Amino acid sequence: MPRQFSKRPTIIDVARAAGVSYQTVSRVINSKPDVSKETRKRVEDVIQELGYKPSVIARSLIQRRSYTIGVVTAGLKYAGPSRTLNGITQQAEEKGYTLLLKELPSFDTDNVQYLVDSLLSRHVDGIIWAAPEIGENRKWIEENSINLPVPIIFLSMHPIEGISMIDVDNYLGGQIATQHLIDCGYKKIGLISGPLDWWVARQRKSGWENILLTNRREIAPRTWVEGNWSSSSGEKAFQQLLDQYPEVEAVFSANDQMALGAMSYAFLHNIRIPQDIAIVGFDDIADAEFFCPPLTTVHQDLLNLGCTAVDEIVCAIEEMREGKLCKSDNHLLSPQLVIRQSSILKV
Repeated sequence: MPRQFSKRPTIIDVARAAGVSYQTVSRVINSKPDVSKETRKRVEDVIQELGYKPSVIARSLIQRRSYTIGVVTAGLKYAGPSRTLNGITQQAEEKGYTLLLKELPSFDTDNVQYLVDSLLSRHVDGIIWAAPEIGENRKWIEENSINLPVPIIFLSMHPIEGISMIDVDNYLGGQIATQHLIDCGYKKIGLISGPLDWWVARQRKSGWENILLTNRREIAPRTWVEGNWSSSSGEKAFQQLLDQYPEVEAVFSANDQMALGAMSYAFLHNIRIPQDIAIVGFDDIADAEFFCPPLTTVHQDLLNLGCTAVDEIVCAIEEMREGKLCKSDNHLLSPQLVIRQSSILKV
């Protein structure tokens, strides 16, 4: 026997059960102020009792908005981008928005107009550009983004006048990692940087340089090596750093994966951490506390970064709907140092 499905309740059913017009039900659903508390409560109770679900499409047509945010990202196989997207997803749901996700084929893609056009053709209310700045992949925005018909917010990029940006303060992160090693008594502090065509990698390196200069410590080509964020590159960079800077006492690795590679090399070559060389990472990935020894690292709250991006884009969407000029803002979220055993003998 075919399974029988009950008919989904409509706005007319709610209106009849509550003894009001369907227009009143619509005003309650859309949080309009011109409804008495008693009527609003009665309608809400009926909606709950009947299990009525308002049509998102109908609401979009009435309000001339899609309640959709376009998100452009890259590298979702990596912990950082996926964690940021988790925050975006959670906060968008909290705010009543759905997401239209577009993933760049590679981090350094600079031909992006087709993506922008695709999002706009689907009538998104705003765009979060979550792919990081690498090389020349931001050149297009200086001419195009201000003229978009919807607000757009960028993550992980250098500040540009008239452009809204949110990021973790990577410069500060490089500073606090290096200052911690100096406070622990280390004098010769090397660096394994990320790829320097990345904005965040340059900022972390600049933070390291600033603290060493302030404390009159050596900075020279031999005191740092460039990696590519991977564990294998961290292993190779650590070996190279030891060869060209054999007196190094501590290393700031610009991410945890490269720190893992460095620690692997140290283990295989009987280099004790932190007794022989201390290591500090950056990211505070989920497994950092299970490294051997547990990794001191700079924690960046990427979940909060994603949530903040949604809050800001929703605010910009509402301002645009009210005919206000959207102000461009730069928000830097402060990272925090998490001290574990890789940098000091006792925690």
